[in-house]
Amino acid sequence: CEVPLVLHNGALVVEDGVVVRCRPLDGSAARIAIGAGRVAGAEPVLHCGAAGEGWLLVDAAARPSGLVGYYLERAGQEVRVVPDLLEAVAGEDTIQVMFGGDREGMDALRPALAACLGRAARIERTVYPATGVALLDVLHPAVGKAEALSFLQERWGIEAPETLAIGDNWNDREMIERAGLGFLMGNAPAETLELGLNTLPTNDQDGVARAIEEHVLDG
Repeated sequence: CEVPLVLHNGALVVEDGVVVRCRPLDGSAARIAIGAGRVAGAEPVLHCGAAGEGWLLVDAAARPSGLVGYYLERAGQEVRVVPDLLEAVAGEDTIQVMFGGDREGMDALRPALAACLGRAARIERTVYPATGVALLDVLHPAVGKAEALSFLQERWGIEAPETLAIGDNWNDREMIERAGLGFLMGNAPAETLELGLNTLPTNDQDGVARAIEEHVLDG
């Protein structure tokens, strides 16, 4: 069957292969984020396509390496190299601007982005302590996984207490707290495990499967 998809931290919702909601980032906010990232020496990647095309735009002059380079390599044919990202924003529906790199650099970039963007955008972060890297996603200010969960609850006529949500990083926190029953994976970053959320076993211990078996299939 078709599996409903909530993508880009909730900016894009797809049901039965059809986009039912899209909240792209305003072009001016995208340009501000690109400029601020460049000042900090971070290579921006644009996620584009309001119809779910999944394009990844990178600047022709960019030399992505590390996490971003690996990410683009895996994306394959979805990557589009453009002469200038700032010009490309004018003709594209930008879903998010993404930055990735070592955690120290991303921790420094985050407040700089927030100062430049103000309320024009939301900044979500994902951290991977084991490898020392992090991601920053610049999104429409109303976008969030918890908000997307509420949208689907209303769309499908499901009450919050009937909802199970599972996450493993900072950008999942609000969603976990909004669900009737929310869990954090046992392999999540140590800082998130200290938040006091309900915790499952790790991926290697089949944490998600156990949650479904115990809290859904067993009634």
